[in-house]
Amino acid sequence: MALPDCASIARVRRPHGVRGELAVEVLTDEPDAILAPGSRVFQGTHDGALWLDPRSQQPRELHVTGLRPVKDGWLLTLAEIADRTEAERWNGRHLLVPVDELSDPDDGEVFAHELVGMALLDADSGLPLGEVVEFYELPQGLLLEFRTAAGTLASVPFVEEFVDEVDREGRTIRVRLPDGLLEG
Repeated sequence: MALPDCASIARVRRPHGVRGELAVEVLTDEPDAILAPGSRVFQGTHDGALWLDPRSQQPRELHVTGLRPVKDGWLLTLAEIADRTEAERWNGRHLLVPVDELSDPDDGEVFAHELVGMALLDADSGLPLGEVVEFYELPQGLLLEFRTAAGTLASVPFVEEFVDEVDREGRTIRVRLPDGLLEG
């Protein structure tokens, strides 16, 4: 069986209660559809990769039995997680779905997992600024970490104030960096 190309759609934050419910941070605009009861997701690792069973080298399917919004996120119930002890083992793990089961991003949008490796270009000159090497999810939104041509690391928020254009097919992001960011 060929392994599916997957995208992370949620990250487990902590167990909730004693019956195996998980507090999750959703990483999709469509949690009600993607994590609806009856749907299936795949187990991911702490860094968002697809987890493979060491013996069979196959991914592990998980089955959603419940999803409900709460003040600071979502609570998710999976058939395979029956109690708090098991739920505690899931802290920090990602939940994934095959990319071909997701709606395509709108024009100017991109799946978060596609950001790594994209080239950053200066919005005015079009000159290369660097390449995205990592992204971090913060309460304010995504923060892109990129390696400059000089080999140093810098970060820029992935928000309208700094991002002019995202070309998913061309794998480029045109940005307006804050003054002085690359100096020094």
